[in-house]
Amino acid sequence: MIQDTTEFNYPRERPERIGFIKSVNSGWDKAGRVRHHTLCGILMHSCLAVTADGLALGLPAVKFWTRKKFKGTAQLKKHVNLTRLPIEQKESVRWLDTLKQSIALLGDPARCVHVADRESGIFELYCLTQELGTHFVVRACVDRLAGDGDHTIAAEMENAGVRGLHTIEIRNGKGKPENITLEIRFRRIHVLPPIGKQKRYPPLDLTVIHVTERGAPKGRKPIEWKLITDLKVTSRAEAIEKVNWYAMRWKIEVFHKILKSGCRADESKLRTAPRLANLISVYCIIGWRVLWLTTLNRTDPHVPPDLALTKVEIHLLDRIVKDTGNQNRKPGTLSFCLTKLARLGGYLARNKDPPPGNQVIWKGLTRLNDITLGAETVMEEICG
Repeated sequence: MIQDTTEFNYPRERPERIGFIKSVNSGWDKAGRVRHHTLCGILMHSCLAVTADGLALGLPAVKFWTRKKFKGTAQLKKHVNLTRLPIEQKESVRWLDTLKQSIALLGDPARCVHVADRESGIFELYCLTQELGTHFVVRACVDRLAGDGDHTIAAEMENAGVRGLHTIEIRNGKGKPENITLEIRFRRIHVLPPIGKQKRYPPLDLTVIHVTERGAPKGRKPIEWKLITDLKVTSRAEAIEKVNWYAMRWKIEVFHKILKSGCRADESKLRTAPRLANLISVYCIIGWRVLWLTTLNRTDPHVPPDLALTKVEIHLLDRIVKDTGNQNRKPGTLSFCLTKLARLGGYLARNKDPPPGNQVIWKGLTRLNDITLGAETVMEEICG
């Protein structure tokens, strides 16, 4: 279960009808002072369920909200100590609410693992997973107190030796593949809650995993992940498994890209927040289908095509796109039909090309929907 927050910006003459999302720097005035203006828009916090192989299963929870007025963190700190404020009074409670809703929908919480970036690294979420009987792998956001409270996690991890190496392939600045070696360290640590919350939350035994790139080239920061999980890690293979789970987090970024670039949710002209929320909810279904088709083609390409496409869509693809040039895909499989669909969206389908991505899939679906509508209209006129 991958959670993340995104925002949709809607410039309006009457922004109060939608609300505000954040304040941004808009340059300097003639006196040299920094100017700020508040953006109008709506925020969405979503949870994307994926398998360990990367197949997008759907959205078990989505939350929309906006702000009547925006106050930055620095301004809020002048009036209240945010670390002592109950989680129920913060926007951060969305991480907990979404986790509860997802677990209630999916059932069997022991099989679910919450994955998120630094923003979700709050102690309340760690404790909630213990109560619900589920698990988490998140990126650490602060250096918490550990042991008896006389040192921190970072100090304890300095004494943790390298437990193994892991080689991965990344794309460099020129887009070429490059193999890098990662050093893996992990240790089970007794983690204490924040000082202001020690009466409300108990200390927890958690596993901390540090992944650091060995010999990073000049001109680029080394890859470094500091992960924390409630699951026990006793071997290099188990540590790599948790790292791969966290790497799945990027899929929700891809999902948000589909909403904004593919569905163009930012270009809506609707004037109120409830209407925009309804529209984006529909786009979430469309965006998930695009992501699902893309990931299904990579995880299980040999399933029948009618699992994901209608009979009319399959028939039209066979009529419009020739069978030649489909990367030697086996006819009668989903991969064969999706390659044709992607070719409608500009995919070249050369032998050395990777499987179709989200962009050619959504472009192909757009064209196929228009073609399907035209074909159904013609059939109605002939049959009618």
